[in-house]
Amino acid sequence: MPPTDTERRLCEATARGDWDGQVAAIAGEDLYLAVPQQGQDPLPVYDDPAAGAKCIPVLTRGMLPPWQPQQFFDRVSVEELAQDWPNDKWRLAVNPGTPCAAYLAASPGHRAGWLRVRAQVGVRPGGLLVTHYGSALHGPVAQGLACGAPIAVHHSVPWNELGTAFLDHAADAQTLRDQWSVTDPATWQQRLDQLLGGQFVPAETETALRARARDARAPEDAAGGEPKTAGSRDAAESPAVPELVTRYEERFRADGLLPVDGRVVSLVALDHAHAVNLVRWGLSARLCAPPQAEQAVQQVAARAREVYGSWEEFAAGYALGRMLAFDNGWFGPQYAEAVHLHRVLTQDPSSPWRGLPFS
Repeated sequence: MPPTDTERRLCEATARGDWDGQVAAIAGEDLYLAVPQQGQDPLPVYDDPAAGAKCIPVLTRGMLPPWQPQQFFDRVSVEELAQDWPNDKWRLAVNPGTPCAAYLAASPGHRAGWLRVRAQVGVRPGGLLVTHYGSALHGPVAQGLACGAPIAVHHSVPWNELGTAFLDHAADAQTLRDQWSVTDPATWQQRLDQLLGGQFVPAETETALRARARDARAPEDAAGGEPKTAGSRDAAESPAVPELVTRYEERFRADGLLPVDGRVVSLVALDHAHAVNLVRWGLSARLCAPPQAEQAVQQVAARAREVYGSWEEFAAGYALGRMLAFDNGWFGPQYAEAVHLHRVLTQDPSSPWRGLPFS
């Protein structure tokens, strides 16, 4: 089975001998070129017997090899390859030596064709749900990775992959450095622990939401004969939920992000989603290794289950956390994107939020 839809389209085009279809399958996609190690040539040109020519090999996203500590890949596009191609007689080998291989002639005329198809197809948009069928589909690791699915969908990368890269080594390391001040394994672990502890969401709002949820459950506990805990308080003593939160909840109910009587129970889903992707960025930047990454995403799922009872609750918590952080009552592009991500992950039959149990 091809690992993603990109490889499926490429295989189908190759099987029917459709050159334009081969180019169309990869024209809008990120392609990956191996970074030369010390002492290697800048370009990994090789003689390919299948092509009968010298080739420059690139990989599609789904064909990246398993994580190796010293093996890196740069993202390139068909457009960049067409503009910087070094030798008209060489060919482009896409996924060479695999069932998803294609060998493209790269004469000036052919490269003009690449650019023409690229212009027609356009750049791969964000907001796509992508599944890697060779990666975790079930079990604790998949459940943990599903907590980070909104950010994966935002970037249109596979939601269920713990592998060589999130985007690519350089971009992922820069994300960690610029957005999280993470530059080494120690600071990576520190940020992960903070995210697992929900330390990046607004504390007062989080306290108010938790108290409101607890107060809503109190009558049910009383009806069941369960005593209140020593730390419980009456509704009159609970901190007030900010007006901005109630405005978002009203809009969420109107737009289907909450049921008609639904409320958000916590914001920490935002930190949980970021924790998953901190793990993926850390893996790409070689600040952690796969066993550590797998353990961390399982921790994320466990922490999410301590707070939420369903993917629906988790989804609403993530959306509200993101709105308070980035939209602040504007109901602008960030809100529109949040609605899109929510609908993709709650309505698409192939979504992990539809197919995986929450607990």
